[in-house]
Amino acid sequence: MGFQLENVISIKDFTKEDIEFILKEAEKMEPIARSQKTSKILSSKILGMMFYEPSTRTRLSFEAAMKRLGGSVIGFSEAAESSAAKGETLADAARVVACYADAIVIRHNAEGAARYISDIIDIPVINAGDGAGQHPTQTLLDLYTMKRIFNGIEGLKVALIGDLKYGRTVHSLAYALAMFNVDMIFVSPKELKMPRDIIHDLKEQSISVHETTRIAEVIDDVDVLYVTRIQKERFPDPEEYSKIKGAYRIDGKMLNGKDVIVMHPLPRVDEISVDVDTMPQCKYFQQAFYGVPVRMALLKALIK
Repeated sequence: MGFQLENVISIKDFTKEDIEFILKEAEKMEPIARSQKTSKILSSKILGMMFYEPSTRTRLSFEAAMKRLGGSVIGFSEAAESSAAKGETLADAARVVACYADAIVIRHNAEGAARYISDIIDIPVINAGDGAGQHPTQTLLDLYTMKRIFNGIEGLKVALIGDLKYGRTVHSLAYALAMFNVDMIFVSPKELKMPRDIIHDLKEQSISVHETTRIAEVIDDVDVLYVTRIQKERFPDPEEYSKIKGAYRIDGKMLNGKDVIVMHPLPRVDEISVDVDTMPQCKYFQQAFYGVPVRMALLKALIK
């Protein structure tokens, strides 16, 4: 039936069929993403980028995805570059960019910002991260990474590690993994546990969930270590952050002889040692590349 969504706001809006459609389309996009083929399917289209928060991988991979499909990109990469610095409202900015573009990608520090503008403009809106809320396109590339490495997602065991309270990537990923009957283990300091509403939703779906504070307790039993940084910018209290930073660190010694892969949405700070970068368990740079074909698939599905 194809892709049914008009906007990409939350992974909770997706059906399993929507996700599988995008993952299949991403496989078709890979040769184009690797410069092995070319495409002009979006040659007359423009993507508007509204990034009120810093971004490297998400912003650049969306730009690469649009250009790989022959389209163009306009926009700003931080609030100070836009009229927000003069007091312009988000609603007005979105309406203006919608006059110039065929779809909008927005990153904003306020949870719900993407859904808010999707209700007031008539072109597709893609949520590139809204505060501590959701990051659905990151989740799709995470799923695609697992699918490509394991030749499927069903039945995997995944440990989500680090900042599970404020980390929007793990919030989205937990909901998506539930659709594929994945066993999840949440590893975090007690101050950064997965929000209780998400735990409740997963248990309502009869998903196996285990919580712990120790990586050593789970490393021999999982297929994926999905590591996240402790996000200083999300902490309302700097003292709370200083107590927790550096709580977890994955290094080469820990991974020696382990049949597990390490993923990370990036950027990392000190939670993964650089000696892991050359180990076979390291998949986070490959994961970053997969953002291009996945976002190409989304743009092709959304922009008419």
